[in-house]
Amino acid sequence: MAASPSTARAINDRLALRLLQDEGPLTATQLKTLTGLSRPTVADLVERLSGSGLVQVVGEAGAERRGPNARLYGIVADRAHLAALDVRTRSVAVTVTDLLGATLAEAAAPVGDHDGTGPAVERAVALLERTAKEAGVDRLHTVAVGAPGLIDPATGELRDSTGLPAWHRRLVGFLQERLPAHVLVENETNLAAVAELREGAARDREDFVLLWLGQGVGAAVVLDGRLRRGASGGAGELGFLPVPGTSGLPSAFGCDGGFHELACVAAVQALAVAHGLDPETALASGHGPFLDALAHRLAVGAAAVAAVLDPGCVVLAGETGHQGGPELAARVEAALAGLSPLRTEVRATALGDTAVLRGALVRARDAAQEELFP
Repeated sequence: MAASPSTARAINDRLALRLLQDEGPLTATQLKTLTGLSRPTVADLVERLSGSGLVQVVGEAGAERRGPNARLYGIVADRAHLAALDVRTRSVAVTVTDLLGATLAEAAAPVGDHDGTGPAVERAVALLERTAKEAGVDRLHTVAVGAPGLIDPATGELRDSTGLPAWHRRLVGFLQERLPAHVLVENETNLAAVAELREGAARDREDFVLLWLGQGVGAAVVLDGRLRRGASGGAGELGFLPVPGTSGLPSAFGCDGGFHELACVAAVQALAVAHGLDPETALASGHGPFLDALAHRLAVGAAAVAAVLDPGCVVLAGETGHQGGPELAARVEAALAGLSPLRTEVRATALGDTAVLRGALVRARDAAQEELFP
């Protein structure tokens, strides 16, 4: 069945906007070439998008740089402003951007339970408001929050999780009450995977699993280019994976005894000390026996992932993945090849400790554009 004229216009407008987002400013002739639409149709959509305040002339192109055909059209970047928050156990980082993702201001501050739940929330919100003011932004359109813990797939809310600060859960609700903005929350590991998929180590992959190796241990699953959260939002809770070499088995109440016991930062530091190394610099030391021992531990978890999902690629992220870099990734890939017949490439994060914020910005930008773009 052929699309109605209004549906066809909406499809064409969205296609043009996506091209302007991905390619930057374009002339009408370039839009015609890239979309395959007729010249009158392109002229119509440019006029329509300009009238809606989504597109404007941002310059001219061509040798003579004059006339209608030379006009460069671009998305109106200040049509909406976005913010991303990376909420850690004891700190918050904030970035404010325009609709295209250009950074306008950023800041970070310590926040902890010692402040009390109310003061901790106020401190985090004040940081966001102050950063927006520094960016010259009066109103935020969309705010995306990345935090540890499970996100309820039915409500989109951060679930009550053992060991997480109470102010984390209160923060999202408080932001929703205080700001005239859309407020979204997502698990930090999932956001890191979104960032690596869109602009990092997994840009060329449709399927991969990101291993988050930090104070906590987890994973994010991307299949067919889509983030997979699981029935309860718990896909990738790899810290609870029963593995050999631990003190016992994990339980519903704690991941001691699971993969967490082998791969969390505290375990990596203890392994470094056992090899006579400074735990703060061991990952960058190039110490072969230490890196091989750590790679074998990580390969145990990666082998379980490969056996169940066969993603073809694993990205090492979080503090350990970032500091270990390509050298650690190569050693994990070699160890994994000895544990599994399934060929699995292992890569280091390309975004380091900015991955969660970058993923939150992608999430905010997608949500804002989904609403604003026809």
